[in-house]
Amino acid sequence: MWDKLRTHYAQVADRRFETLVDAARAADFTAQTGDMRLDYAKTNIDAHVRALLIDLLDQTDVAAKREAMFAGAPINETEGRAVLHTALRNLDGGPVIVDGQDVMPGVLDTLARMEGFAADVRAGRFVGQGGPITDVVNIGIGGSDLGPAMATKALAPYHDGPRCHFVSNVDPADIAAVLRVCDPATTLVIVASKTFTTIETMSNARTAQAWMSQTVTDTGAQFAALSTAADKTAAFGIDPSRVFGFEDWVGGRYSMWGPIGLSLMIAIGPDAFRAFLRGAQAMDRHFQAASWQENLPAMLALVGIWHNQICGYATRAVLPYDNLLSRLPAYLQQLEMESNGKGVSMDGADLAVESGPVVWGEPGTNGQHAFYQLIHQGTRVVPCEFLVAARGHEDDLHHQHQLLVANCLAQSEALMRGRTLDEARAKVADAFEGDELERQARHRVFKGNRPSVTIAYPQLTPEVLGQIVALYEHRVFVEGVVLGINSYDQWGVELGKELATELQPVVEGKETAAGKDGSTAALVDFLQSHGVS
Repeated sequence: MWDKLRTHYAQVADRRFETLVDAARAADFTAQTGDMRLDYAKTNIDAHVRALLIDLLDQTDVAAKREAMFAGAPINETEGRAVLHTALRNLDGGPVIVDGQDVMPGVLDTLARMEGFAADVRAGRFVGQGGPITDVVNIGIGGSDLGPAMATKALAPYHDGPRCHFVSNVDPADIAAVLRVCDPATTLVIVASKTFTTIETMSNARTAQAWMSQTVTDTGAQFAALSTAADKTAAFGIDPSRVFGFEDWVGGRYSMWGPIGLSLMIAIGPDAFRAFLRGAQAMDRHFQAASWQENLPAMLALVGIWHNQICGYATRAVLPYDNLLSRLPAYLQQLEMESNGKGVSMDGADLAVESGPVVWGEPGTNGQHAFYQLIHQGTRVVPCEFLVAARGHEDDLHHQHQLLVANCLAQSEALMRGRTLDEARAKVADAFEGDELERQARHRVFKGNRPSVTIAYPQLTPEVLGQIVALYEHRVFVEGVVLGINSYDQWGVELGKELATELQPVVEGKETAAGKDGSTAALVDFLQSHGVS
């Protein structure tokens, strides 16, 4: 099924797709839902390529697998689990059945408990030893950190609750920097670990507990847990009323729609959090109902497949021209690379095509003065995904937002158009002549023909952020199905964890490095000689 695409790419690889982009193409090579628009006109995808890509969706039964996911079937086959983060935002949909039981009553009950607790914290009814809560410290790692940290920053204009801080790294510098600016008597600590055994998270939780105990008599009274391990949270001193669990059909990197989003809910309030959920629910419904050509997640996935698996572009830059989304690239690194960074297909055979790309990025315009040099003139092609809002939240600085939008649109245009040698010569003809003119001109050539897509929306609201995140979640699903992999396990993170557990007593000097490779043993010896043990 890949051969036709590869054959066609060989025929059009050198085509200047700038020549394709007229008004008709601009209208045709877009997809829209509500006020969110995906423009993929600035790519080398033509109508024939698009038809072949859509054929991939049919050949790999994406529609049937989509239905199975929303219905609660165990599509995470290596772990025998359903994949139902969508149920967490199914606010007014029908039942969702897992193993013969409707999970929605439990989902909605947990949401109501979260809302009650968040309202109490925000209103000062839940207090610390020193009075109303002024700071919330969320301790987690991976999906228990990246999602709520990204969303809390993204929705900063809606914050009207306590200050929220996020700790994830086991590096003590991370938690020390956060605790330094908090008052233990008015701080709520949220420990986010489904099993309540995650090494990094629990190490930081114990550090926070020790810090708080210096001032607070009953530290457990100022802790909450996002966990299913009721025995362990009780042993930690956390009352069951402040423990919010979630099922194993919610993967970590897909979990901020439920209890993992508690810190976000406290920051922006239950109503805004529900708006965030409704935005995601709206994207769920669009993904289920829209035809493939009008389907934003499907088309975004197909563009990614074209660039990575067919064109051979190994990386993808996510470039939000919206500073509130500064943590989105890091969030998408986990979402996409942990999901689709696999080497075997569902049947255990080696993958016949490349797996997911390297995802990276920074907000514009900062990136323009950093890595855009490589994107424009480097030897490797890097497909770009721009995100931009028509309006910011600083009405008195709208003229500056207009400059931001102009920069975003200019970058995608520049990537497509480039600058020819003749144009470059004309740029410097007044300053140089002869061989020096030629040399200087060549430094100013931009090859162009570099693809990008743009996701545009009116303003970054809770609803829109929900749409954006759900859009990328479903994009990952579609790409995973087409590639024939399981996007919902992450065995690749296990080996390093196991070896770290083995190495800790060696680093501490309690065991020798016998049996370790020469490099690791030598590094342990060097670090011990400089004080690690």
